[in-house]
Amino acid sequence: MSGSVPGLAGRVALVTGSTSGIGLAIARRLARDGCHVVLHGFGDPAPIASLEKELVDSGASQAWHVAADLLRPEEIERMVARVGERHGRLDILVNNAGIQHVAPIESFPVERWDAVLAVNLSAAFHTTRLALPLMRQHQWGRIVNIASVSGLVAAPMKSAYAAAKHGLIGLTKVTALETATSAITCNAICPGWVLTPLVERQLQARMAADGVDRDEATRRLLVKQPSQAFVTLEQVAALAAYFVSEEAAQTRGAAWNVDGAYTVA
Repeated sequence: MSGSVPGLAGRVALVTGSTSGIGLAIARRLARDGCHVVLHGFGDPAPIASLEKELVDSGASQAWHVAADLLRPEEIERMVARVGERHGRLDILVNNAGIQHVAPIESFPVERWDAVLAVNLSAAFHTTRLALPLMRQHQWGRIVNIASVSGLVAAPMKSAYAAAKHGLIGLTKVTALETATSAITCNAICPGWVLTPLVERQLQARMAADGVDRDEATRRLLVKQPSQAFVTLEQVAALAAYFVSEEAAQTRGAAWNVDGAYTVA
């Protein structure tokens, strides 16, 4: 899964939450495979413009950015409509955007519950329902949902996140069934601890707070990940590249964990 994926040149790919982290890694991978890449997410115009140029330089047929507040279904509709108007198609949809809040159920802020469910689950429903007609029109499509180990197992303090990610896996399975006789597939990736910029900051904070070196801070952070090693951004992106390939044409409705045995123990 490390080489380029044939047959993707000119495919139109929308990756939500792709101005950083896992989403950006997937956008970079799809750019190398020659896709038209549509970035989505928040950020200052200058860095986003630099990302667009970087993706084109690395192989993307085109790269551009669309902003949409995923809390608002009408903005999601405008986002997908813009992609359709510009390209006349949408071949690959990666639902990656997500937010998190941690609190006990009895004191979980209602507005945070609503936001986590809206961004992590409802937004994927909206993008999927809007993308499917474009995919059916061109008789080909790939939907990749970035779920989490929290979609497979539960953890205290993460009621909204676990509920949303479990729901996202359910949405993945239903979408796979509804598209089973077509050339459209839908699968989910369930990462464990991934070394994103956000997690790197958590690691640095733990090193400072506990007065330990990086190896010990990593061990403490990865206490539930038996491999005691972070999943890399590139590893998640490689799995996404497999899911959008022709080799994965009969991989449908999978919830594929890439988690250092997190969900095995």
